[in-house]
Amino acid sequence: MKSQGYAALNENGKIEPYAFERREIGANDVALDILYGGICHSDIHQVRGEWGPALFPMVPGHEIVGRVTSIGGSVSKFAVGDLIGIGVFIDSCRTCKNCLVGLQQYCLNGMTGTYNGYERDGTTVAMGGYSNNFVINEDYAVHVPANLPLEGVAPLMCAGITLYSPLKHWNAGPGKKVAIMGLGGLGHMGLKFAAALGAHVTVLSHSPTKRGDALAMGAHDFVVMDSDEAFAGLKRNFDLILNTVSADMPIAKYLDLVAVDGALVMIGLPNEPLTVSVGSLIGSRRTLSGSMIGGIPELQEMLEFCGIHNIVSEVEVIKPEYINEAYDRTVASDVKYRFVIDSSAY
Repeated sequence: MKSQGYAALNENGKIEPYAFERREIGANDVALDILYGGICHSDIHQVRGEWGPALFPMVPGHEIVGRVTSIGGSVSKFAVGDLIGIGVFIDSCRTCKNCLVGLQQYCLNGMTGTYNGYERDGTTVAMGGYSNNFVINEDYAVHVPANLPLEGVAPLMCAGITLYSPLKHWNAGPGKKVAIMGLGGLGHMGLKFAAALGAHVTVLSHSPTKRGDALAMGAHDFVVMDSDEAFAGLKRNFDLILNTVSADMPIAKYLDLVAVDGALVMIGLPNEPLTVSVGSLIGSRRTLSGSMIGGIPELQEMLEFCGIHNIVSEVEVIKPEYINEAYDRTVASDVKYRFVIDSSAY
């Protein structure tokens, strides 16, 4: 299937128009026209070779929303015309204990990323969602509620599930105090989900200008973490803290804000290893943990939750030719709160 998109041709970090071919549709595959594709900060890291060796030419993108155009002969999950979503991975081993319980993101044999790698056959290069169409096995795609604005749905495929999964795993809900560290592309989704789940939500930020946005999105409290007094006033206050910030920080100070039996969950990826005093853990039976996206069942669950509660990402829609500028603005935190590409313009 002929495809038109944008790709990084080498490690210079620039994205440019690129024509390529996707694999033929198999018996269990669906083909789709992509309507919107989100820009994730991880796209930038991979395009710029910041996460190790990369496979070029690279068509990035793993926040994909589209409409099914054709289906293989054995497909039962989708029909032509259905709205469809694709996230961070497009396959997994299907046989390990994690895959069998719907935790494909933790596949013991390695999930197959949506781009910057090879598909399960070991020879087909996986090309991502900065393009006009896609082919995927039906088991690794999800249905999208028809009542949601599709441009705001695209980032749910990564940013959304990345925050929904830990909130559900650590039982965020009524009677729980949840803090979201950082109000960016990830953090604003955590805020919306935590509020919809019924938790008391506090945003911890270094940007006082984001207070209005945080309160409008459902935050009960907003605290600027710029002083020792701010930390002292929140000691042992939260049942769950989600750290969406990738910058290095004094994590021990934030651990002190976790209540007895609470957890601080790492979602952002700091550049340097963390230094943690064991005493800060055992003194309140706290947990320092991490979380990464979600499996296919949870991705579908999240979208249904979003459909019920009318939750989408706050986005700025762009044309493909603006991708390089969007990358620079993303790195500079100059977007509210995610860039999404209008795929009809390829």
